Amino acid sequence: MKRPDEFFRFYRDKMLCLDAKPNTAHRVLAKLEEKGKLTAVVTQNIDGLHQAAGSRKVLELHGSVLRNYCEKCRKFHAVEDIVNSTGVPACACGGRIKPDVVLYEEGLDQNTLQEAVRVISEADMLIIGGTSLAVYPAAGLIDYYQGNRLVLVNKTPTQRDTEADLVITGSIGEVFSQLDLHD
Repeated sequence: MKRPDEFFRFYRDKMLCLDAKPNTAHRVLAKLEEKGKLTAVVTQNIDGLHQAAGSRKVLELHGSVLRNYCEKCRKFHAVEDIVNSTGVPACACGGRIKPDVVLYEEGLDQNTLQEAVRVISEADMLIIGGTSLAVYPAAGLIDYYQGNRLVLVNKTPTQRDTEADLVITGSIGEVFSQLDLHD
């Protein structure tokens, strides 16, 4: 808010990776959903790669760089409106265009958070992958899981490993590439 020019320079340079492609983990999750074995993906990622891989039920806790809106008139704008602008991107109404992502000191979308709590609390198996479980409030969502098959996949140990039924140390992409998804 204090230095929007600096923010948008950083945002364009470091946070917009529009040429990124889904990896094996994204594709495996989409395939599991297609087979009816996955209810939803709850993610902190803001890149839209789960949807690009084919996942339909994606709960983006921190929003998406692919969605942007005018802070004044609330009109939505494509990511290209930010990419193709210079300085602080502006809407035709004169308002500032803001990425639909959760920035520091902003709260999570309550509807998305409530839906994440619902799907996690109803899951019979919960697979948590590619996260240190250190960033709250997202890390606290594990507390809503009531099932008895908790799987943690991460490159490094997490503070919740002792609660898991299965802990796999490694890259989620490498681990998921070894899964046999044939019936």
